[in-house]
Amino acid sequence: MPHAVTLQEVADAAGVSVATASRALSGKNRVAADTVAKVRAVAAELGYRVDPIARALREGSTRIVGMIVPVIGNPYFAQLVDAVEHELHRAGFELLLADSHGELAEESRRLTVFGDRKVDGIVIVPSHRQRSAGALRAVGAEIPLVQIDRSAGVSLADYVGVDNEIGLALALEHVHERGARSLVYVGADDVTSSGVERWNAFDRTVDREAVAVGEPFRGDFSLATGAAAADALVARGELPDAVIAASDLIALGLIGRLREHGVEVPRDLLVTGFDGTELSQVLAPTLTTVVQPIEAVAADAIGFLLSRVAGSTAPVRSSRVAPTLLVGGSTTR
Repeated sequence: MPHAVTLQEVADAAGVSVATASRALSGKNRVAADTVAKVRAVAAELGYRVDPIARALREGSTRIVGMIVPVIGNPYFAQLVDAVEHELHRAGFELLLADSHGELAEESRRLTVFGDRKVDGIVIVPSHRQRSAGALRAVGAEIPLVQIDRSAGVSLADYVGVDNEIGLALALEHVHERGARSLVYVGADDVTSSGVERWNAFDRTVDREAVAVGEPFRGDFSLATGAAAADALVARGELPDAVIAASDLIALGLIGRLREHGVEVPRDLLVTGFDGTELSQVLAPTLTTVVQPIEAVAADAIGFLLSRVAGSTAPVRSSRVAPTLLVGGSTTR
């Protein structure tokens, strides 16, 4: 293993004290320009690299924010991570990403690792709407934290997400305008806040429309849930006029499996999704979907978080950002 060059060696080679070498390399204190140039040239020649953890201990900041998502393979979360990273980069912070795989134990472990890494703050999509609260409360007492997309309690820590009520209303009103009078909801179970909120929003909103509602199908926000729902719908023997899916992945899994059964969208029924992922617009038919304003959600969340990092003690805040509807081929005949 190659020798790790120390700051003492850089200082000795440059003919300065360790304190002067440190100031010259950090650029945060006044040091003569020729001394800075000399120290940095020596450091480069020797191959000296700053230990970020050691610097963090000295300065009290790593300029790193940790982020935990439940399924990085979900296109929506991939886009959310990209938006969060963009906001952090603009503010001069780096992102450290982790995947909890939707498991509480893994989520807790990742939170502990972030604490050990001395991150300045944490952005998290909680894996469970209730059982994530304990770990978040413990970590949030030590490290600034913001919940994004999902929550384990909006009074627990700052939260930013989409307004699911508006989103489901947009989808329902749209298919009703397209002539749908019988509907089936396909969504996620009660594990996550978004799963609960979207089902509740559908249940409340559908009462305002003159439609018949079939037995809902609830699993998770995956292609597999959509495919299983398609099998169940075909087995029932009578298709609804429209399916309201709680995510783009559910909708795409549903459409693909229906096609295997000889059922075509939108010829035989209409389908809407939720998220507005890029994937929803590259397959045929393109998906009518509730578009989450990912950039706005990320901007609000990072704004909340960095204000906490800067020392804000304001009461816990919550922000709901309004979505829009993108009309695609899945509801256009």
